[in-house]
Amino acid sequence: MEKEDSRQVEKTTFMVLFAISLAHMLNDAVQSVVPSIYPIIKDDFGLSFAQIGIVTLVFQMTSSILQPFVGRYADTHPSPYALTLGMCFTLCGLLLLAFSNNFMMIIFSVSVIGMGSSIFHPEASRVAQLAAGRKKGLAQSIFQVGGNGGGAIGPLLAAIIVLPHGQRSIVWFSIAAVVGGIVVTRVGKWYSHKIATNMTKELKKSRSLLALTPRQINRAMLVLVILTFSKQFYLASMTSYFTFFLIDKFGMSIQNSQLCLFAFLAASAVGIIAGGVIGDKIGRKYVIWGSILGAAPFTLLLPYVGLWATIILAVIIGLVISSAFSAILVFATELKPGNVGTIAGLFFGLSFGLGGVGAAFFGWLADRTSVEFIFQISTLLPLLGIVAAFLPNMKQIDKA
Repeated sequence: MEKEDSRQVEKTTFMVLFAISLAHMLNDAVQSVVPSIYPIIKDDFGLSFAQIGIVTLVFQMTSSILQPFVGRYADTHPSPYALTLGMCFTLCGLLLLAFSNNFMMIIFSVSVIGMGSSIFHPEASRVAQLAAGRKKGLAQSIFQVGGNGGGAIGPLLAAIIVLPHGQRSIVWFSIAAVVGGIVVTRVGKWYSHKIATNMTKELKKSRSLLALTPRQINRAMLVLVILTFSKQFYLASMTSYFTFFLIDKFGMSIQNSQLCLFAFLAASAVGIIAGGVIGDKIGRKYVIWGSILGAAPFTLLLPYVGLWATIILAVIIGLVISSAFSAILVFATELKPGNVGTIAGLFFGLSFGLGGVGAAFFGWLADRTSVEFIFQISTLLPLLGIVAAFLPNMKQIDKA
């Protein structure tokens, strides 16, 4: 009987992974509307780049601060329908944003959307890990590619729906939030069954095959935090200001700049699956190293080339750098098995929080220099990928 249970734990439940990936796509598509409408609210409300950075900071901080606490609670008290609650927060924030008529209402609206994200991601990551079996990298990539796909679709839909029809048309995105709520409610039923059959307890019994000391684990976690910083700060410049960069440097229209942002984000969605598969085969350390440091030559070139070369480099950067986060997250959960919710909340929280701080910093810097200057500075960040050399070799764990 124990062997049969073990096989059940190891089995990869793809239907659940695809469902939670779909929910992640819908959730992040809705959330990506926030940066996509920056050109609209900047003009309509006369906002400065610093104020745009503050909007992103509030959005990202509310998305991040609660996540480790939600994840910690989820590790000890799994909540199958927390996913539905998170979608409800996202829906409410979205409707508020559609009818916001001043800067403070925009701030409040994006904070509610951010709280929805902070509830959704840790519990969704636990579901993905529970359904992963032995294919942790692939499972996290399937889950993550949904988010990346949603992040890519959001700006495209914003260019088609919101830019031509104005702020009030954001209300149409509530359909995605409602559909997402239905999907995660069904996933919650599967999750509650697994809790009832003590499957989560089986997963918590997993242990690392490598005998790492607490000091080695803490050092590895610090390295992962540094790598997350370098990746998210660079992505903050791309997701928040790439459209402004294209408009200022090349005179591109708002709609075309949104399409270019879509190309970057779509490339990220494609690259992340390859990162998960490769990480399962050769080890996540090499994926992390190659993803962040490997993007550096392309990021260094981007501010100094012509229009088409800029778009091509942006696509390459998206493909290369995208695989890092899922590899970092799985690496961290293997360092601290049995704490999936806490680790997921911590690193999702760090990602959103650092992204928010980065956006605010680059917004402040752009007001004092130029958008082109912040791209010249941010291109140096992927060079920090060199610190991945200090990560322990986890290949044995990956093959376990």
